[in-house]
Formats: sequence, C-alpha cells, structure tokens
Amino acid sequence: MNLKYIDLFAGIGGFRIAAGQSFKENNISGECVFSSEIDASAREEYCANFGDYPSGDITQIDARMIPEHDLLFAGFPCQPFSIIGDGKGFSDTRGTLFFDIARIINEKRPMAFVLENVKRLVSHNNGETLGHILQTLRNLGYFVDFKVLNAMDYGLPQKRERVFIVGFYKPMVFFWPPKSGFMKPLSQILENKVQKKHFASEQIVAKRKKLHAPEQRPSIWHENKSGNISSHPFSCALRAGASYNYLLVNGERRLTPREMLRLQGFPDSFKIVVPDGQIRKQAGNSVPVNVVKAVIDSLVPHIKAELQWSLVSEPSKRYRRKNARRVA
Repeated sequence: MNLKYIDLFAGIGGFRIAAGQSFKENNISGECVFSSEIDASAREEYCANFGDYPSGDITQIDARMIPEHDLLFAGFPCQPFSIIGDGKGFSDTRGTLFFDIARIINEKRPMAFVLENVKRLVSHNNGETLGHILQTLRNLGYFVDFKVLNAMDYGLPQKRERVFIVGFYKPMVFFWPPKSGFMKPLSQILENKVQKKHFASEQIVAKRKKLHAPEQRPSIWHENKSGNISSHPFSCALRAGASYNYLLVNGERRLTPREMLRLQGFPDSFKIVVPDGQIRKQAGNSVPVNVVKAVIDSLVPHIKAELQWSLVSEPSKRYRRKNARRVA
C-alpha cells in the first residue's frame, strides 16, 4: 500500500518524521513526493536529514507542477495569528499563505490533509479567521474538523497548544486521538554534559534565584513579560529564538539545540548541520512530532479503507472522484 504525500511549509521536517513513524507502525509505504520551505537554513537542515532539498517560495510554484499525492501536510506560518506576532491575520502577507494551500488542494484534490497553526487562530478576529479558513476548505468539497491539542497530552514535556485542522475528501466520522496519559520526564530530555556557552551569566542566575525558589529539580524556569518567574517539570512553549532567553534549566543555563529538538519530539538521530542560532529558531517554529503522529494515526483507518476500496472496485483509477469539484 503506497501512499504519496507532500510537505508544505516544511520547516525541518516535523510532519515528515511523524508521517514516517505512523506509516511504519501501520504497515504503509509512504513517499514524500514534494516539499517546500522558504527559509534557506531550514532547507539545508531538511536536506541533511531526508536527502532531498525542498523547493522555495510556495507562492511562486505552479500547483499544476506539484506531483499527484494522497495526503497534504502543512504547518502554515503562525506569526500573523500568534501572541508574539502582531496578530494581523489575513492583513499580514504571511496570513494569505493559507490560500496557497487552498489553491494546491483545489488543483490536486488529495484524499486528505492535516494543517497546523497556533491556538490563537481559533479566537483570532472573534473566530472569523478560522471560520473563513474552514469554509474555504468546505467549499472545495472536503469534510473538515479542527481541535486544539497540547503536546503535554501526547508525551512531550512542553506546554504547546496548537490547532490542528483535518480534512477528508468525503464525509467521515473522525475521532481525535485520545491523550496518552504519559509525559516524558525532563530527565530524559536534558543532556548530562552541556557546553559552557549555554550557561547564563552569574548576574542573571543570581537575579532569578533571588526571585524564585523551585519546588522540584530538574525544572525549567520561565520568566514572563512581567518579570515573574515560575518553574515546572516541563517547558513552556518554545519560540523561534526567544526561548533561548526566557527559559532556563534549573535557573542556571539555557536549553541546548538538542534539548529543544527533543522537546519537539525529534529523535536523537536527527542531524544538526546549522549553527545553534538557526536550530533554535527552527525548533521553535517546528511542529510537535508526537502530536502530529497521533493525528495521522487517527486518519490511517480512513486512508486504508479508501485505498483498499479503490483497489477492489476501481483498480485503474485513483480514489478521487472522477468529476471532483474545482473552484475556478
């Protein structure tokens, strides 16, 4: 059973790792036939780990030139909807990148898709932004559902809430993945030997320890915008770059690039070939692999049933409706 998929706004490949893990466990032969990422450093990291170099700016790519595929994955840019960004939504150029996803879906008619964005997308503009996104996808003829999921509920010690949007080319009863009931302890995330460059200055350490006394160790200390400090046996959401400054392990040092990748569910076999500053940015922008895998796992029964049906009833045709609706 061969499944083809594309990886849009691919970053460093969080969706691709999750898909590979899910397909392997479910005896599916999966093949990534196209990927796209605008950031040059992320493309370098992606190529080092997967052997192919993603295409660049998706807005410059003709949808007709993208290979046929069964699944579409996209963690489209979140800055227009995030607390850290200006919250401009579709008035921000990056916000309109969703419509590049829509035009590709409209042209290629994949069986299903999984999209990811920040939690704030749900409430942005009183829910109108998300409503517009969902209606656009439904107008393309897809069953669509969404849910906010937290990485902490799927084994990762990181409080990272993200909205996931799932679409299928015909009506289905979709069950969102249940919580795992397990969270990996920080002791399995933190490195034992850390280079001196990752330690905070004596002044910063003294200041924070003067303001806060942790209840547990190991812990990750979080300083918010008001200067209040809290410590937890998990990390607050990683951010692109900023995590390096506001999160301290045991109030003493910053997270290493490998630790950040682990907090996002990346295996230790994942190669780091770019400078620390770039990998911190990439980890902060990435998707939580465990959560993505859980969502794909929930889609797998529908995918298998559809592919098996097409082999039995119409072996010479793809599963797509012959006269699938396209929006001009």
